[in-house]
Amino acid sequence: MTNGDTNGTVAQPLLTARGLVKAHGRTEALRGASVDLRAGEILALTGASGSGKSTLLHCLAGIVRPDAGSVTYAGQRLEELPEKRLSELRRTDFGVVFQFGQLIPELTVLDNVALPLMLAGAGRAEARSRAVEWLERFGVRGHEELRPGEMSGGQAQRASLARALVTAPKVVFADEPTGALDSLAGEQVMAALAHTARESGTAVLLVTHDAQVAAYADREVRLRDGAVAPVEVTA
Repeated sequence: MTNGDTNGTVAQPLLTARGLVKAHGRTEALRGASVDLRAGEILALTGASGSGKSTLLHCLAGIVRPDAGSVTYAGQRLEELPEKRLSELRRTDFGVVFQFGQLIPELTVLDNVALPLMLAGAGRAEARSRAVEWLERFGVRGHEELRPGEMSGGQAQRASLARALVTAPKVVFADEPTGALDSLAGEQVMAALAHTARESGTAVLLVTHDAQVAAYADREVRLRDGAVAPVEVTA
C-alpha cells in the first residue's frame, strides 16, 4: 500500500516515536527505538521474544510512559499529557487488542462491545445497536448474549476486535492478537482485522512474532535488543 496524496507525496506520520528508552528494573526494554505510523497503514512490529515489541506498543498507545524520548500523536506529545487525557485518547482515538482479548467475563459479548461507546457518552440503545453491527462485521453475530467464556478463542478475539473498532478509532494497537489461537482461527482473525481496517482507513500497529501474521501488514519494522534493526538488503 502506498500512503500519500494524488501527487505521490508521502503522507505525514499520524504517530511518531523518537529515541524511546524504557527500563523495567535493571532490564532495558527499549534502547532508542524510533518508528512512524501513517494513517490507514498496517505496520507490523516483529522481533524475537524480549526484543521490546510489546513495550514499544505500550509506549505508543500511552499505556506506559517512556523514560526518555518522545511519542507524538496528531501534534500532541503523549508523554507530556495528563493521565486523564491519555485515558480519553484510548476511549476515542485509540483501540487496543491484547493476546487474550481481555473481554470482561461478567458481561455479555454485546455489552463488552457496547461498553466503549457508553463510556464515550452514547446511550445504551444506540451503543448496543452499533455493537451488533460491529459483531456482524467480524462474523460473530448471533453470539451477543453469550459470556466470553462460552465462545471459542477465535470468536472471542473477533469480538475483542469489534470492541476495539466500535468507536471508529484512528489507530488500533494489536499486541499478539493471534498468539493464543490455532492457525486457522488466527488467519480468520487477521483477515477480519485487515479487511475492516482498510475499509475504515484505520491505522494498525501490530505486534507479532509470526511471519504469516506480519504478511498482512503494508510494512514491517523489526526490533532487536530494544532498537529498530537496520533493513537487511540482499543482492
